[in-house]
Amino acid sequence: MGSVFEIDTSVPKKGKEMKSKEADLEEERIDDDELSPVEQVRLTVTNTDDPSLPVWTFRMWFLGIISCALLSFLNQFFSYRTEPLYITQITVQVATLPIGHFMASVIPSSKFRIPGFGSKEFSFNPGPFNMKEHVLITIFANAGCAFGNGTAYAVGIVNIVKVFYHRNISFIAGWLLIITTQVLGYGFAGLLRKYVVEPAHMWWPSTLVQVSLFRALHEKEEVRLSRAKFFSIVFVCSFCYYTLPGFLFPTLTSISWVCWAFKNSVTAQQIGSGMSGLGLGAFSLDWAGVASFLFSPLISPFFAIVNVFAGYVLILYLAMPIAYWGFDLYGAKMFPIFSSHLFQSNGQRYNISAIVNKNFELDIPSYEKQGRINLSMFFALTYGFGFATIASTLTHVGLFYGRDIYHQYRASQTRKMDIHTRLMKQYKDIPQWWFYLLLSATIVVSLVLCTVLKDQVQMPWWGLIFGAALASIFTLPISVITATTNMTPGLNIITEYLMGIILPGRPIANVVFKTYGYMSMSQAVSFLNDFKLGHYMKIPPRSMFLVQFIGTVIAGTVNIIVAWWLLHSIPNICNDDLLPPNSPWTCPNDRVFFDASVIWGLAGPKRIFGTLGNYEALNWFFIGGALGPVLVWLLHKAFPKQSWIPLINLPVLLGATALMPPATAMNYNSWIFVGTIFNFFVFRYQKKWWQRYNYVLSAALDAGLAFMAVLLYFTVTMENKSITWWGSEGEHCDLASCPTAKGVVVDGCPAY
Repeated sequence: MGSVFEIDTSVPKKGKEMKSKEADLEEERIDDDELSPVEQVRLTVTNTDDPSLPVWTFRMWFLGIISCALLSFLNQFFSYRTEPLYITQITVQVATLPIGHFMASVIPSSKFRIPGFGSKEFSFNPGPFNMKEHVLITIFANAGCAFGNGTAYAVGIVNIVKVFYHRNISFIAGWLLIITTQVLGYGFAGLLRKYVVEPAHMWWPSTLVQVSLFRALHEKEEVRLSRAKFFSIVFVCSFCYYTLPGFLFPTLTSISWVCWAFKNSVTAQQIGSGMSGLGLGAFSLDWAGVASFLFSPLISPFFAIVNVFAGYVLILYLAMPIAYWGFDLYGAKMFPIFSSHLFQSNGQRYNISAIVNKNFELDIPSYEKQGRINLSMFFALTYGFGFATIASTLTHVGLFYGRDIYHQYRASQTRKMDIHTRLMKQYKDIPQWWFYLLLSATIVVSLVLCTVLKDQVQMPWWGLIFGAALASIFTLPISVITATTNMTPGLNIITEYLMGIILPGRPIANVVFKTYGYMSMSQAVSFLNDFKLGHYMKIPPRSMFLVQFIGTVIAGTVNIIVAWWLLHSIPNICNDDLLPPNSPWTCPNDRVFFDASVIWGLAGPKRIFGTLGNYEALNWFFIGGALGPVLVWLLHKAFPKQSWIPLINLPVLLGATALMPPATAMNYNSWIFVGTIFNFFVFRYQKKWWQRYNYVLSAALDAGLAFMAVLLYFTVTMENKSITWWGSEGEHCDLASCPTAKGVVVDGCPAY
């Protein structure tokens, strides 16, 4: 698992969290057959527990709720910017540790009784800040980053309805959509805990990063520069530095020197632009440019970086030039080489508003007048490789992990419980009827949304039932795959394809169906991942339930409030044609989400990837993707001594550029470069420094940038203050978005 298991996992002998005598005795009583059957778990997770540690403390609730709300605010705020910044739970995990210790040292420890609770005594400060409190605060915060997705997925529906389609959706409809899609996943997760959380063979590899970091953070430090001091220093530096790319010198975000050298060459700028081209040599001196879309490279294992790099080079620097300049596939030169916009056959932007009728459905006569929808070459290839990735994931997992998954699942249902499950049995479990009630109530509220407010969400009631059924069917197998291989197959295209065929012409119905059918399943997997973290850290299950549920509601509510505020306070937000030059409010994620609603919902798959569209041949990528892992598997069987063959991970290679667009070549270049420096060179040659400070560095860079960006918004952007000079005019690659076909005339571009 790469760098995950290199962190020192020895049990700390000193400090505030010394093992109790009871824990020592417990460890001595462990039978060999109670040990985890997974070696990585045995090396990383302690086999002891101290049930006396308080978890429902004032510190936990205060820091947890503040962290959840703050991350929800920041991630939603940044999601509209050209370079979104997703602040992960690791930032909170690092930042709240010194705050927790500070609160434990200054809050009075006096005890008091609350009427109605008998002789029970309570205290705002029940003792030292402990690891279990810290875990619950982090899980609270994870809800604030929408369980790894940055923001609640359903907010994108509100954004495209109001900004791109220029229609109305009420605040209450948006809020219900967000909360129900999040909580629906929680209901599915709760019903599956006994199948994919309690069994020892369901080990959820990604949770071990968190376990390792928690243990490392709670060790007593006897060094000159503590993690807290290091975090403070880097935070201040990051905070101050962001005034350059954030306001004074925005060109630092994407340094595309090829464009500077060839100011009048469209082809050179297509090759060199980091934002609108292939990004050859482009890089960023802005942490937002490095960490956008792909998250922080400092927390990605090097083997994952290598796989992404291989797929990125294969697609961007081999497949793209051949398709664009070699074969001019689909009239590629009529359109920009890299763009998320949709085009007419003459190279002009497609007027989507003109093909939407008053019933918010496809206007067939207007569509036929404008003609078929065309995509940029890279956008088209992105869908093709997306088809291949889905198919290859299923066959790759089946061939290389199928037998192991089957045996592990069988063993998980029959084997004696391991030490971690046994230790968790001393806590009150969550009654299953809680989850049944939650699931039933969510479906009822969702049905009300799809009937009473159906004019705003378009989806019929049977679409909700169908979507929920899909999620319920796929959540268990996808969870088992994730729990054993750390791979999560993405089924979003399948849900889009299905609804697009069944109910074409309704764009919002398509994305709502995708949200209920796919994202609720994705949320369920994230909830289960957190349940497993709580299982390893011996967190009482009912505490987990309460924190996850409350965190989900708080996060979703903050998401919609921030979205509503920005959508109504920033003129022309998301409309890059009307925004001031180099405005940061271009909403790249929502632009792609809107395009997906047009492709799969408004026009429908038949008019894009079927007989009525231009891209029918891309469906062959499904077959190619399915057959690819079969060839690799056959090679492995033919040459079993060649250990490098099983390392060919086609789902990762083919899906390497799945985030492009909205991610750009500059984001990938910078992410790969920084990740290689820290997770290969620093990790190999300065391992002690990496172990102590790597995650702390990532958290501090995120936090410093985030707070300065918000400060700049309130002090500069809202006051319409700006400076104009060469360094504030973007990356200087204006010609990169021009077509190169003869006879195509586009404003601002040379004619051929």
